[in-house]
Amino acid sequence: MYLNTIQPKEGSKKAAKRVGRGIGSGLGKTCGRGHKGQKSRTGGYHKVGFEGGQMPIQRRLPKRGFRSLTNKYNAQVTLTQLDQLPVTDIDILALKQAKLIPSISENVKVIATGSISKAVTIRGLKVSEGAKKALEEAGGKVE
Repeated sequence: MYLNTIQPKEGSKKAAKRVGRGIGSGLGKTCGRGHKGQKSRTGGYHKVGFEGGQMPIQRRLPKRGFRSLTNKYNAQVTLTQLDQLPVTDIDILALKQAKLIPSISENVKVIATGSISKAVTIRGLKVSEGAKKALEEAGGKVE
């Protein structure tokens, strides 16, 4: 094999359009742009979504806000809810069995709403600063 014998595969390269080279080429005179109008002229273009001055569809339609796709995997538990649980070792499984969080939940955070009076151990959950302080004051701990 020599470098001067290498050629691209048959049909992989297509000749460029040679416009403005006479009637016989099929692309003479107007060069395939048709007659008159913005698109026939040099520099003639419009912005993406432009509808000729009509109000564009993305501005005509009402905006409906944003809905997070990951939100269904997140859950919150309050200190009051933890106080009502019959167990002292609390993890995601215990909360799912007590039906405090949906079974689909993956991330759970303990928030400082309400109060807690018993000592509990929290494992594998996120805990807010206020909730951590309240848990430690009640004799519990966060792992």
